[in-house]
Amino acid sequence: MLVRHADPEGDGGACAAIYAPYVTNGIASFEELAPSAAQLATRIAETSARYPWLVLEDDGRVVGYAYATQHRARAAYRWAVDVAVYVDAANQRRGAGRQLYEALFELLRRQGLLIACAGVTLPNDASVGLHRALGFEHVGTYRAIGWKAGAWRDVSWWQLQLAPGGGSDGPPQDTRGPQRL
Repeated sequence: MLVRHADPEGDGGACAAIYAPYVTNGIASFEELAPSAAQLATRIAETSARYPWLVLEDDGRVVGYAYATQHRARAAYRWAVDVAVYVDAANQRRGAGRQLYEALFELLRRQGLLIACAGVTLPNDASVGLHRALGFEHVGTYRAIGWKAGAWRDVSWWQLQLAPGGGSDGPPQDTRGPQRL
């Protein structure tokens, strides 16, 4: 399997097809309508201007994707990102999510980012297990924060230290924040 940077026009359709079941048949995404291929292509292009959006190919077919986005708009958050990974049903529990996340985290480290944050709608034992296995720490849970599939849903929040930081010695010397590779 091959991890590569996503191409908005070439991969928007595949990413939309992978994501749609998470929106329409599950609780992992709080979106209510699955985005189109064109909408995903726009998201890929906009996200990729600053952060990585990666896809995983198996024999030339995209079977999963992972990306990072801005954690919050305020400047003090510039060392942190939110991350997500989605894998098609046929490739779940086969290491695809781990492979995508590990490649993503390496790129984020090279950009100078310090913290990766992930939200997991509960219940989702597979996602909780993946995040724990990759070293994320549970930092809190929003209770009954979203209405999806006929019920109020909790979202657990996870944090991964990508690189040293967060101590009393302050941020890295380059205070402009992380740089695009």
